[in-house]
Amino acid sequence: MRFDIVTIFPDISGSYLKESIIKRAQEKRLIKINVHNLRNWTSDRHKTVDDRPFGGGIGMVMKVEPIFKAVADIKKSGGKNKKARVVLFTPRGKKFNQKMAYRFVKLDQLIMICGRYEGIPGVIGKKQLLKERITKGGGFIEYPEYTRPPKFYPKGKFRRARPEVWSVPKVLLSGDHKKIGEWKNRYGKNIEK
Repeated sequence: MRFDIVTIFPDISGSYLKESIIKRAQEKRLIKINVHNLRNWTSDRHKTVDDRPFGGGIGMVMKVEPIFKAVADIKKSGGKNKKARVVLFTPRGKKFNQKMAYRFVKLDQLIMICGRYEGIPGVIGKKQLLKERITKGGGFIEYPEYTRPPKFYPKGKFRRARPEVWSVPKVLLSGDHKKIGEWKNRYGKNIEK
């Protein structure tokens, strides 16, 4: 089985992959692990992988373009007709357990995207910004977040007459704070601690 880890901190993974059971599994060629730097799929000179959220808010949001390109390239390098799955790590995702591990064993390739600090209050920095997301019960309000570019063409902008486009909701681009707040309330959901 092939594991592809996509991260903006590729050097951190190295020590874990060169020790113990994981090391022995690689030596016996039972698994192959590749660590990829997400910044390799950026197109600007600063190798930017995140940006401020449209509509305002706390922190930064990972950009879709480098993640999309990374997954597409890594899937291609895994070979045709291979069973592959993409997993995005998040603090609020499904808990990894033995049942899930057995399902993944049937795959040829597992692409793992390592996220960052979303939802962890201790790393936010600006306490006053956090107030907009904390509820009286101690949970968090979570709503969809978008960042640049405002439009993304997953199959290329010029490939056909009517290209597929993923767009940021217009209200988030409007600058109208009242409407943006209403949109966040409408699409927000309460997440328990």
